[in-house]
Amino acid sequence: MNALSTGAILFSRTYLSCFLKMATAYKAKLLCSGIFVSGREASALLSEDLAVDDLAPLRLLHSSVDFQQKTVTVSCFGGFKRTALYRPGLGSTLVLETTVAQLREQSAAFEKWQQTWQYRYRPALSAKEMPLKMDTERFETERLAQVVDAAFMESDRARLQRSRAVVILHRGQLVAERYAVGFSAQTPLLGWSMAKSVVNALIGILVQQGKLALDSQDLLPEWRSPSDPRRKITLDQLLRMSSGLRFSEDYSNPLSDVTTLLFQRGDGAKYAAQLPLKNAPGREFSYAGGATVLLCRIIRQVLSGTLTDYFSFPGRSLFERIGMTSAVLEPDAAGTFTGSSFMYATARDWAKLGLLYLQDGCWQIEDEWVRILPAGWVAYSTTPSKTADFYGAHFWLGVPNSFVSETSRAQRQEALTWPEGAYLAAGYQGQFVTVVPDRDLVVVRLGLSQRRNSWDHAAFIHQIRACF
Repeated sequence: MNALSTGAILFSRTYLSCFLKMATAYKAKLLCSGIFVSGREASALLSEDLAVDDLAPLRLLHSSVDFQQKTVTVSCFGGFKRTALYRPGLGSTLVLETTVAQLREQSAAFEKWQQTWQYRYRPALSAKEMPLKMDTERFETERLAQVVDAAFMESDRARLQRSRAVVILHRGQLVAERYAVGFSAQTPLLGWSMAKSVVNALIGILVQQGKLALDSQDLLPEWRSPSDPRRKITLDQLLRMSSGLRFSEDYSNPLSDVTTLLFQRGDGAKYAAQLPLKNAPGREFSYAGGATVLLCRIIRQVLSGTLTDYFSFPGRSLFERIGMTSAVLEPDAAGTFTGSSFMYATARDWAKLGLLYLQDGCWQIEDEWVRILPAGWVAYSTTPSKTADFYGAHFWLGVPNSFVSETSRAQRQEALTWPEGAYLAAGYQGQFVTVVPDRDLVVVRLGLSQRRNSWDHAAFIHQIRACF
């Protein structure tokens, strides 16, 4: 056997091993959050979320749920075992490079704090205070209902839409809402990369407090050597995905940086921080979940208090103030929020995030308008980057290509032109919070659109906008 053959065999074994570790971790994490955060039945998660389309091989992995310990363990024929642990207020975390006991000890002070903490503000747009308000003088209610209904129909069996929730706000009022069977206004759902836009808000709050600046450099201890070119990376460049760091965002490859960070490392920020530069900072757009995880580490550094201070920061500074009482931002085993991917909230609470940005970062609290985000922050966040005119600062300025059908793409120059000034938070499997300022609209769509182009978000927004 020659060296080439030996190398190929070793690579194949490494690839297979990483694939099985990623697969068991993925299933354990999603099943644990689905049961204990979303409150869904394990059977539904196993037959739907974790078995559709190209996820079907996950059926072969054995899973075990311990409802008393609030853990989920997944293995492949007894090997490659991965466990996820649920902790109140923190969601589920993969037990990587640590133990269940250590994770429980890590969150003990936060859980004790959480038991005594009460939301001080009356949550606007709560389930009880947000009835449907149909005003036929302002929009075409029948036509809007047809558009929403169509989002839950399946005309192409090869590319199922699998919509789970649609919520539409017009001028701050709920004007349309629908859920798939098994889901409701009380079901927290995973936003995937929509969490990145939440991190944008948290960074903005710290900028407003004077604790961070967009041109800040020397951001991480690992980069502070005088000869390290990464020390020149700015906060703005991380927000605009132009840091220059080498990061492969390929979810189909178990050896890629994104799958390694999310499913094979207990400390995602530590992994991302050691990556070298591929390009000079600010030169090229490169979408990278690692950039967001590093921002979450920077938030932790700036707060420089206890883990309880850090864990409670999103709730105290953002979620509580705008009534996102269902929101759960999940940390990794090292205690750093995985703000690139792992946040759950109800569709109505995701809508509140969009409404905050539609209202220029302000929110009405106890009959008084309060600025949550700095003046000019929304404009900054939705200004095209120099390296990519379709992306701002952790917000998309147009629909990602995987959620634009060939028909919509062909008609983009005509009927389906993207609304001027519209922007969105977007996530894997078709999660969207879309803000359309020229119609005072916030549109939330959550689903399980696994195949590419199975959900045409460009057409959906165009049809909704035409009703107003």
